[in-house]
Amino acid sequence: MIRVLVVDDMQPICRRYEKLINQEEDMEVVGLAFSGAEALEMVRTLEPNVVLMDIEMEAKTSGLDASRDILQIYPEMKIIILTVYEEDEFVFQAFQLGVTDYLIKNSGKEEIISCIKDAYAGNSPIRPVIAEKIRREFQRVKTSEQSFLYCLHIIAEMTQTEIDILSLLSQGYTRTEICKIRCVELSTVKTQIKSILKKFNKSTTAEVIQQMNELQIFDYIRNISKNMPLDKK
Repeated sequence: MIRVLVVDDMQPICRRYEKLINQEEDMEVVGLAFSGAEALEMVRTLEPNVVLMDIEMEAKTSGLDASRDILQIYPEMKIIILTVYEEDEFVFQAFQLGVTDYLIKNSGKEEIISCIKDAYAGNSPIRPVIAEKIRREFQRVKTSEQSFLYCLHIIAEMTQTEIDILSLLSQGYTRTEICKIRCVELSTVKTQIKSILKKFNKSTTAEVIQQMNELQIFDYIRNISKNMPLDKK
């Protein structure tokens, strides 16, 4: 028998899964938990083979937190995330923790039973919905890496003065304040900013700063900067 623990803070949902699963000859629900904390305790006492784990219970990510705690103690435990969410963020958080599979709550009986059996057997397939999410994530990572490398290439071509000015702009200094800090004329700063915009192929410094913030490049700039900018008084 495949021993299943169902975890969801909505009792009717738990009862629905209990009824569906107990109709199968080769599986049974050994317990119902209504919180992440209760799930961890019941895993210890009931020793299920598979856990159906809701994501959002007493807190928005209770299921993910409980899954992490369970897998730290029982790394071979088969956990299937059960949720109404189809957001990529939750899918990848779950898989990064080591869960076995992912089910939308309104999935049909056949899909639910098949998912449990596959998880128990250790051969859960990558279903089309998951495959598509993974494909999009790989594309996102690739695009991000390309942008990061692109920015690093630009930084390598910048002068130290341009790097310092860009860092000051990111901290909220105005052009006039930068002139005072660097003891130069406004026209000089304008020329240097114009050079920065040309290298980034942007029309405003706000666009450059936004891109740098998204890629967390300013930490890199601070590390390579030889002359640390003065703190704003």
